[in-house]
Amino acid sequence: MSAAHDLHQEALRTREPRALPLRFFADDRGWSLMNLFVGVLNGGQCNYSILYSGVYKAWHRHATQTDFWVVPQGNAKVGVVDEENGKQWTFFLGEKAPQLLIIPPGLWHGLTTTGNAPCGLLYYVNQEYDHKAPDEERRPHDGFPAFRWDVEHK
Repeated sequence: MSAAHDLHQEALRTREPRALPLRFFADDRGWSLMNLFVGVLNGGQCNYSILYSGVYKAWHRHATQTDFWVVPQGNAKVGVVDEENGKQWTFFLGEKAPQLLIIPPGLWHGLTTTGNAPCGLLYYVNQEYDHKAPDEERRPHDGFPAFRWDVEHK
């Protein structure tokens, strides 16, 4: 099982709180806290990532996994593309646009920060990440030329 599961069981048994140190995963795009509640939730995992200004995390899709996204810090432009029928959607999530975005399997999706401040993405995925067989396919951020990541002046 996971460390969170083991500590949860210990906290229940001893009726005392327990704290689990977390590990940052950092690169030049930002940082993440991964696998936050593995073994505690009934399947899946919860993650939190910070994206620096000007960063694109796109495109990727999952064959069976559903993503649930919230941006509680900063602001983000989210793109979702259904390659099979050519549909595409744009969402703005963030401090001034609080909402939960549910992205079902098979849809390409990604995001970029809007504005000069980093944004924080809190996301739950209904399947735990499998390092040996990831449910993920990737494309570069310009993999769908019809999708506009830039600011659209109207």
